[in-house]
Amino acid sequence: MPTCHQGPRRAALSLAVAFSLLVFQPALLAQSAVRIDPATGGAGWLSRPYQSRSVPEIQLGNSSRFDTLIRAGNLYLSAQDVVALAVENNLDVEVQRYAPLLAREVLRRAEAGGVLRSVGVGVAPGPQSVSLQGVSLNSAGVSSSGTGVSSGGGILTQLGPSISSLDPSITAFANFAHTTTPQSNTILTGTTSLVTDTRTYQVQYAQSWDFGLSAQLAYGSQRISLNSQRFNLNPYTNGNLDLQVTQNLLQGFGSAVNGRNIRVQRNNLKVTDLQFQLQLVTTVSAVLNLYWDLVSFHYDQRARQQAVDTAQQLLADNKRQVEIGSLAEIEITRAESQLYAAKQDLVVARTNLLQQETILKNALSRSGVATAELAAVRIVPLDSMVKPAADKLPTVESLMAEALEHRPELQQARINLESNKMNLVGIKNSLKPSLQAFAQLTNNGLTGELTTLGAIGGVPDTLVGGYGNLLSQIVRRHYPNYSAGFSLNIPLRNRAAQSDYATSLVEIRQNELVLQKNINQIRVDVQNAVIGLEQAAARYEAAAKSRELAAESLAADQKRFSLGAATAFQVVQDQRDLATAQSAEVQAMANYSHARIALDQAVGRTLAANNVSVEDAMKGSMAGIVSKPAQEVKQ
Repeated sequence: MPTCHQGPRRAALSLAVAFSLLVFQPALLAQSAVRIDPATGGAGWLSRPYQSRSVPEIQLGNSSRFDTLIRAGNLYLSAQDVVALAVENNLDVEVQRYAPLLAREVLRRAEAGGVLRSVGVGVAPGPQSVSLQGVSLNSAGVSSSGTGVSSGGGILTQLGPSISSLDPSITAFANFAHTTTPQSNTILTGTTSLVTDTRTYQVQYAQSWDFGLSAQLAYGSQRISLNSQRFNLNPYTNGNLDLQVTQNLLQGFGSAVNGRNIRVQRNNLKVTDLQFQLQLVTTVSAVLNLYWDLVSFHYDQRARQQAVDTAQQLLADNKRQVEIGSLAEIEITRAESQLYAAKQDLVVARTNLLQQETILKNALSRSGVATAELAAVRIVPLDSMVKPAADKLPTVESLMAEALEHRPELQQARINLESNKMNLVGIKNSLKPSLQAFAQLTNNGLTGELTTLGAIGGVPDTLVGGYGNLLSQIVRRHYPNYSAGFSLNIPLRNRAAQSDYATSLVEIRQNELVLQKNINQIRVDVQNAVIGLEQAAARYEAAAKSRELAAESLAADQKRFSLGAATAFQVVQDQRDLATAQSAEVQAMANYSHARIALDQAVGRTLAANNVSVEDAMKGSMAGIVSKPAQEVKQ
């Protein structure tokens, strides 16, 4: 395996590389961070609510960490480097970085009174190795949809009382009209053709609150000019200031009902964060399995190469002995058969190694192996597979308690169950009749120019004047209107509301059972992971002992063969047994690595065990993991 050295010049170069990464990499990452940019231009805050915001284009460039790890056509990787590269560049992780943005936008929608949208994607499974043997966590046992709770019944469907828009609105209306109406009775209008010029203006402010109150304040005025002299005021202007208030008293009453979408979506924000964390766990575990399988493939290729070298040596020895007549010629054929069998195994080992490198590079890069630089490099692992240590694990009960506290899937299920109960409050409220109390207050006004008929008729002076006179009448409430009442709507059978409530309650009971099922499955996962780790350690001990005995048998039979006390067939058989034992030992070491990863995943400590910060991962920069620059690595 590679070793490390550091001279004065390379030390200075390493410091320069590290300094540049610390200084420039955060700035570069900030420029390409997953985000929603605010609206720009227009008339500032006044037009900002009506402008579209933008989302930057996706970034397919890899992090600069790759540049520090590639040297002379080789990519030098440690397990920590693999974790850091996966967090920074893996596309599954990058997809989940958008989930919090989506959740926050749905929260904005809910705060405006809109129904919830189902957004985001589920957690993607990690890549698998060329060899599927070994110990792995049965993650399919615990279900996780990766999404939060919607309003119910679909993407844009709201069960329970409808929620009014919580964003205030202003409505303005203007109308200009000219009408000519023929008259059948000239006594009333004094003309055979009544011409009316009308100018109408109206503005309204409306707002609703989450406790069930809605209000509208409207002001309107209308100026009318006629060609008739039979009016006391002509032209004249009338107007009013009108306030209407409506309060739900049964169905649709209370913030628990009208604000349920907001509270549910705030829970969904937590679910989204856990979804990102779960994707991290899945991806980190997968790439670590890929990495340790790659290490085992390196060992397996080395063992297969040794088997080829040994078979070639045996063939050469047999040929010499056949030449001097001390060995039958058939032994050359047997040795050649063993040599070609060993070469075939070596080709398979090299193929597995190359394919595994391709899979790992694809998992660590945003563009996969599309770039020529990354496609051509060979991966050199810097970690060695060591003998499994005697793990002193905590008790299974304590591991189970830790898993029940830290597994993101379980936390998601609990939050979603809480959100479903919040939705149930609104659905239950729809069982009540609809009772609304309302009140209306209107201040009216009238003003205009006094006509000859009006002067004769004794029109009050308070009605004569301009627009200011109209406003004065409205403010002083010279002509007020009052009204109040209630509206009651009682559905006689109410079957739809009863069905919605019963259905939602049954779904909650199902969710409670699924939650308990997940708890049970997590206990099984932990138990199986502990058993798998113990068995992997025992399997390695047996495989290592088997390899030692096979090597001793080969050495002994080779010595006996040189003395004529053993056959070449026995030596060939010993070579095959040794190659098989070496491969089994390598696989057992890889299985032990898988078992450790599976235990961390089952307990919920994958991120902590690999120094992965969720906050740093969300930013796309694993600043806590410092890679060794490739200039320091010497093979």
